[in-house]
Amino acid sequence: MARGTATPARRCIVTGEVRDPATLIRFVIGPDGAVVPDIAGKLPGRGIWVTAAAAPLHRAVEKRLFARAAKRQVTIDPGLPATVERLLVGHCLGLLGLARRAGQLVTGFEQVRAFVAAGKAAVLLTARDGAPGGRAKLRGLAGALPTVGLFDVSELSLALGRQNVVNAALGPGGLTSRFCSETVRLAGFRDDSGVADASKAVGDVVT
Repeated sequence: MARGTATPARRCIVTGEVRDPATLIRFVIGPDGAVVPDIAGKLPGRGIWVTAAAAPLHRAVEKRLFARAAKRQVTIDPGLPATVERLLVGHCLGLLGLARRAGQLVTGFEQVRAFVAAGKAAVLLTARDGAPGGRAKLRGLAGALPTVGLFDVSELSLALGRQNVVNAALGPGGLTSRFCSETVRLAGFRDDSGVADASKAVGDVVT
């Protein structure tokens, strides 16, 4: 199953809710019986779905709900929630790297401000460990634009090949839409009030 295509709703094994797959994490059982997170939704095998948030995933591990769903004995890494978070972060940052190489992303406060003033910005990013004053400044600049603050300075800097990346902006396009969609899932593991706004933008940033 490739992400981004129309797929039927899936049921979370923890909450029992039937949800859009974009708000869930898919898992499969590997040949060795291990529970494997399928962040991109491309691994073969029957999918087991959990709401994209730390709390339900912890519950699925603690209550052995994967074994019940798979109807067989499985092996679960106790650090599975942390692994899923790390994979989601990597997936999001990979999309940012692609956007930079495609010329759809700028970094630095002044460059971001100019990008916004020119009407080229679709989503703004601010490092979650940046100075509070700087974060407030960028959010003030954003206006109605969605702002995502889920990543550390070190994570943004490594992904974008720049030093001390605190502020960035994405232009509209398919990569930006995919990034917004993935940040909604990551927000279940890393709390950020701006992601709610980003989720509303998912359908609006594709040109």
